[in-house]
Amino acid sequence: MTVNRRLGGRFPDRALNSVVAMKITGIISMSAAAVAALALTAAVAPAEAAAKGIDGVWRSEGYNYIFVVKKGKLTSYQTTSISCLPGDINSARLPGAPVSKGVQFGRKGRPELVFTPTGRDRARLLALGSAGPIVLDKISALPARCGKPAPKDPLTVFDIYWTTYAENYPFFASRKVDWQAARAKYRPQVRPDTSGEELYKILVEMTTPLGDAHTSLEAEDIGEFEGLRPGTRTGSNEFTARTNKAIGTYLGVPLKSWGNDQISYADLPGRIGYLRLNRFVAYKGRSEDDIFYVDDRAELDRALNAVFTKSRVRTMKGLIIDVRNNGGGFDALGLQVAARLTDKPYLGYVKAARNDPKNPTRFTKPQRVTVRPAHAPAYRGPVAMLTSDLSVSAAETFTQAMMGRTPKPTRIGRSTQGVFSDVLTGLLPNGWAFGLGNERYTDGTGHSFEGPGIAPDIRTPVFTDDELDRNRDSGIAKARQILS
Repeated sequence: MTVNRRLGGRFPDRALNSVVAMKITGIISMSAAAVAALALTAAVAPAEAAAKGIDGVWRSEGYNYIFVVKKGKLTSYQTTSISCLPGDINSARLPGAPVSKGVQFGRKGRPELVFTPTGRDRARLLALGSAGPIVLDKISALPARCGKPAPKDPLTVFDIYWTTYAENYPFFASRKVDWQAARAKYRPQVRPDTSGEELYKILVEMTTPLGDAHTSLEAEDIGEFEGLRPGTRTGSNEFTARTNKAIGTYLGVPLKSWGNDQISYADLPGRIGYLRLNRFVAYKGRSEDDIFYVDDRAELDRALNAVFTKSRVRTMKGLIIDVRNNGGGFDALGLQVAARLTDKPYLGYVKAARNDPKNPTRFTKPQRVTVRPAHAPAYRGPVAMLTSDLSVSAAETFTQAMMGRTPKPTRIGRSTQGVFSDVLTGLLPNGWAFGLGNERYTDGTGHSFEGPGIAPDIRTPVFTDDELDRNRDSGIAKARQILS
């Protein structure tokens, strides 16, 4: 239930850790930040009592997960109609760290998951940093299939991979891919003696037509595949360094940075602010094992406190927010930024997970995600948002969350990448890891931007070679013009 496991890849996405970066967030009535804050102040006794009631086997609504809580450990299984394989969640209970009648699980003594009973044989599982919980139902026992090792032969690997998509992926129709036809074409190419390299190539060729940046396959010592909307450039570290340098030269004023240089701010002439967010993850840790939402949230809060001071929000005439090269991260961090830009709550977006293995149009109960004002100075004036095809995942949910703000931001640049869903990850019997989107994010009218992305109000060139070579930036220039 994670997302991209690699930091610094083409799109350093969502949570980048192998817990459930897929953002199974919080208790719907609370923001993720509020949930985390409770973790620091609540008493120990509620957690002790709650812990006694959560042991057992739990099946998720949507996601096709089974969770086992036993002796202070939480582990997962990823299931399909033909398989039940150990998942990538293996988390230990944190003693003395309760969250509003829930129980925290994590690693290195840091919280990552919150298990909250909600009634008889019902619960919610929350990953700190995501924007909605997974609902769980208690079942009597672990299915028998889950206790048996799966064969590792190429045909079994192919079938589990294909079936996981068939039963979880909701976007075949909108992306114009016939998944049954794909099986008919590619499965006959798989033989008992098919090599790992050949099987990897077959799976990649079958998945590529989806053009989905949340699809991935990682085969150790063979290759790493990440889907991509056709025509998208790659946001390498070298490209990011080049764009940052060009922007700095164009602005002509120093930028102050936080969060491993992923958050930057500058005051521009004319009382206009420029806030660049290059990702929503890894503001503190630099390796996968050292990335924790609670640390990133604290670092982002430190940056936002420095940017949105009482004097600045009172005198600022306009604000430019730049997420043109933002590969994603924790959705809750985007909501944290949006919370500093409003004085009243409003609907950010609605999310739901596919919930029927045979019908891709059936989803779990929609979860309404609300942007709530922060208890801190807020800027309520005009905003121009800069977006591009390199605005991915959590950068897009942030962009969507800003659409309901008053006054509405003006979007400038190019359409975002078009991948809003959390990433459902799994492990194949041969040890390969893969991911796909299984959720639909919509606005209040039920419209989804999955696929095409969120279009700008004003189209401009974005990071073209010509503009970078000349240290020009049409997007910032247009934003300054609008806000002046």
